[in-house]
Amino acid sequence: MAETAYIPRLRTQYETTIRPELLKQFGYKNVMQLPKLDKIVLNMGVGEAVNDTKKVKAAAADLEKIAGQKPVITHARKSIAGFKVRENMPLGVKVTLRKQRMYEFLDRLVNVALPRVRDFRGLNPNSFDGNGNYALGIKEHIIFPEIAFDEIDQVWGMDIVVCTTAKNDDEARALLKAFNFPFRQ
Repeated sequence: MAETAYIPRLRTQYETTIRPELLKQFGYKNVMQLPKLDKIVLNMGVGEAVNDTKKVKAAAADLEKIAGQKPVITHARKSIAGFKVRENMPLGVKVTLRKQRMYEFLDRLVNVALPRVRDFRGLNPNSFDGNGNYALGIKEHIIFPEIAFDEIDQVWGMDIVVCTTAKNDDEARALLKAFNFPFRQ
């Protein structure tokens, strides 16, 4: 008996509705020319780790709950005396999501987490890097439903970078709008 593979909701939406829309919008002849999601990178810089390295482990545990995947602890490349940073000191955590986990995270980000942000007016439509990648910052990681508000000892911000295969920002913007990204007007 062959077990059927689970396909995330947003992946199905991309293949059935978004791809034909983009094909019509950009006038490509081949489906392989269309922009698609490549990966999502989540990063938490833990500046307080200079005084207490246990904070990095707590941030890693929280990021693991959010991403559903074990994060990598990032270390300082060189010493900076002004910031009391030594070489190889743990300073943050990051995780790269691909395939199913990427689509699942994107679904939770757009439909659950971003609406929970206080005074949310939409995402900045100019945060593209020129190569079709979009970066956004979140001030509080507690907007994700996986984080129990009562159990955390500290609130951290996080960076989210959505990498696409788009050749330019217009293609990437059209792709992310099709995924219901709440860009402000």
